[in-house]
Amino acid sequence: MPRLRLVRLLHSIGPGPSIQRRLVHSAVNSQDANDIRNIAFMAHIDSGKTTLTESVLLSSSYISSPGSVDTGSTTTDFLPAERERGITIQSASIPVKWKNWSFNLIDTPGHVDFGMEVESASRVIDGAVVLMDAVEGVEGQTKGVWRQLDRYNVPTRMIFINKLDRPGASLHNSIHSLLNHRLHHNPVLLTLPISSFDVSSYEKAEPGIQGIVDLVNWEVWRWHFNQSFSHAPAEKVVRTPLPTTEEELAATDIFSPGHPMLKELLPARAALIDNLSVLSPDLISTFFDLPPEPSPYLSMPSTHLTHTLRELTLKGEILPIVCGAALRHVGTEIMMSYIGELLASPVDIASGRTSLIEVSKAPTRALQKQEELQMLAWKVSWDKKRGWMTFVRVYSGTLHHQTTLINTTTQQRERVSKLLLLYASQPEEVDFLSFGSVGVVLGLRHTRTGDTLTSTKWNEHNAPSTLRSITPPPSVISASVIPHTQSDVQSVQEALSSLARTDPSLRVTEDAQEGQTLVHGLGALHLEIVEGRLKEEWGAKLNFGKRRVSYRESFGNESEEGVEFSWRWEKEVGAKKLGATVDLVVRKLEEHEDAGIGAVESWGGNAVSVVVNGKKQQFPSPDSASFDHLKYPTGSAIPSLLQGISSTLLTSPHTLLPLSHLHITISSYKLDPGTPPTMLNAASSEALRKVCKAAGEGKLMEPYVRVKVDVANQGVGKVVKDLTEHGGEILDLDDGSATDDSDVGPYSSEGLYIPPKWITPSSASLTGNDTTTASIKRSINAVAPLSRMLDYSSRLRAVSGGQAVFEMANEGFRSVNDARRMEILKEIGRA
Repeated sequence: MPRLRLVRLLHSIGPGPSIQRRLVHSAVNSQDANDIRNIAFMAHIDSGKTTLTESVLLSSSYISSPGSVDTGSTTTDFLPAERERGITIQSASIPVKWKNWSFNLIDTPGHVDFGMEVESASRVIDGAVVLMDAVEGVEGQTKGVWRQLDRYNVPTRMIFINKLDRPGASLHNSIHSLLNHRLHHNPVLLTLPISSFDVSSYEKAEPGIQGIVDLVNWEVWRWHFNQSFSHAPAEKVVRTPLPTTEEELAATDIFSPGHPMLKELLPARAALIDNLSVLSPDLISTFFDLPPEPSPYLSMPSTHLTHTLRELTLKGEILPIVCGAALRHVGTEIMMSYIGELLASPVDIASGRTSLIEVSKAPTRALQKQEELQMLAWKVSWDKKRGWMTFVRVYSGTLHHQTTLINTTTQQRERVSKLLLLYASQPEEVDFLSFGSVGVVLGLRHTRTGDTLTSTKWNEHNAPSTLRSITPPPSVISASVIPHTQSDVQSVQEALSSLARTDPSLRVTEDAQEGQTLVHGLGALHLEIVEGRLKEEWGAKLNFGKRRVSYRESFGNESEEGVEFSWRWEKEVGAKKLGATVDLVVRKLEEHEDAGIGAVESWGGNAVSVVVNGKKQQFPSPDSASFDHLKYPTGSAIPSLLQGISSTLLTSPHTLLPLSHLHITISSYKLDPGTPPTMLNAASSEALRKVCKAAGEGKLMEPYVRVKVDVANQGVGKVVKDLTEHGGEILDLDDGSATDDSDVGPYSSEGLYIPPKWITPSSASLTGNDTTTASIKRSINAVAPLSRMLDYSSRLRAVSGGQAVFEMANEGFRSVNDARRMEILKEIGRA
């Protein structure tokens, strides 16, 4: 083949994935931190996160053809279980180069059973794109991931309203849903969908999306599709600037005569500029400096709008919204450009330019890339070929391979062997990770999720504080582990230990009474996936026993003042008498005291404080990654006291269940001369045990879930009957538009631009007839005991004829009545 012809052929097919990865990793490693965007796609299950990720990879030329969730061929869902089930189980990170920016993109699961993956991703990102299904609006896990973003103070966010090509999709209802569920008080629409360039499609209320109006850059994008392949990328995309005078706009040939969008363009852009001007004096000044003719709304430079949008997004004063259809690759490139323009960079985070940032999110002072190394391990995984892979975010300095690190969480030294950029499951070795980067470290033997790693060059005079850690959600369900034979016990234990390191939401405990090993997880699906991974990835020969939920016992004394108790502990060791005194105040933890989050969550729903130097200070569990081992090293007084409390909380003296909802204050402690601080472990443990025993058996509690069932109107009666027969409590029946913040109410839409319903014609035609399915579909909202909902998928399929879908979210623990108490005691063998 002639040389010139070969060159032309190579040019026509473009770079392959391996060449593209090398181009990207070269760009990422040399990238200015101002141009890095550490972002994640987050949403309710089936909102299109993985499909959007695939569309991003296609738009950035990382892949030449998109994979599909339905066929198990997507880039980021590479686990066998993910491809088999068509769901995302673990978060996957992939670097993407777009224009002048480098995105470290994380695709996260939407199922609540894998919420730990969202927790860890939320901790290290600087911006999030939250997807909404344009048919469903805000759903249960949409609010769940929003709360996780709030918990980790993710400062910049954007909404991508997806699936606008579906029948029943409604941009109008989607924005109202945002306000109803109080996600943000000021959603700002940056793009408008064009369902069709044919007027008749609006009159017939046909679904679809053929174009998008970019209200900021004042242009129209039009996608020309091959009608034979409805999900294939467009054959051609045309971008056309919109006119800057009202006369030219009315006469433009972009739209056919009489097209309804013509009358909506100017009001939509004017509303955008007015909304931003209220919050930006600079934009008001620019607006009034423009000549009155042509219209300043049309002639406003897009650079001024983009600058104002970025400024207000960093402050959290607006919530940018873009729209599209990821499956058809409509709107992806527009969204990617706005990610780069509006979301925060590592420099914004380190310099405190964002309003939601707090000290615990970043190191204590503005960090520069020239400073000493400090980074956070946000995920740990295991690979058969490479061993332990630790995902890190670099918060200062630069990490080189063959570096020695200090784990400030555990005070252990670690040695870096290799550094990787991970393209989903495909690694690319690099020489260094710079400030703001996200990458993978090989060779770390002891590091776990949430640990802080620093250079050995830090010293006691300028040592950094430990970065805010990652708190796993509390487990709600457990199962016994049954090895096939006695010879399999050791290998099963090693596999469990390894998997628990990769998944901090999985707990492994020993039931001394029954002589069983128990695994505790976030839901039935979580344990099902864990069992499969143990068998397939670790080759463990085991089975899980019957699933059972994690019951708990509360404090027996319900008085507000609680119980004060002083305990003197003594022991003779050789000829030496050791002694310690511990004073406790124990009472019931009230609901308003933040049970279930932060330090309380690390104790399994308890709050533990110690009076230190006259001041009462709340501590996380010493076994959690958020405990400051640098300030309170293992073996000193505080960790010893807390370890004793922790051991007693695991087992009630009455039922052997874990204790929960206790508020414990160690008001004082004292060691006899010559008694080591570690003796406080036994003293505090025995003191708490005696208090709980004297208080009597507390109320038993079981985990509840919030359930939302979407079902055809004719099936409502059967679904409600089934829920109530299984201990469920019906909260309300609605058409899906109600908010669960009824005591607060939705945010007002006054002063906001909300497009008319006909913008997405399949939800409402030009004649005003509502064509959505809301009139024939109802949503049932209920709470129910988790123990009665483990088989709900098959039950619902039976009572609804397969015509209903449901979602669940944890609702915390509730006390049970006497009849249910006896059932639980019989179940655990204590009656």
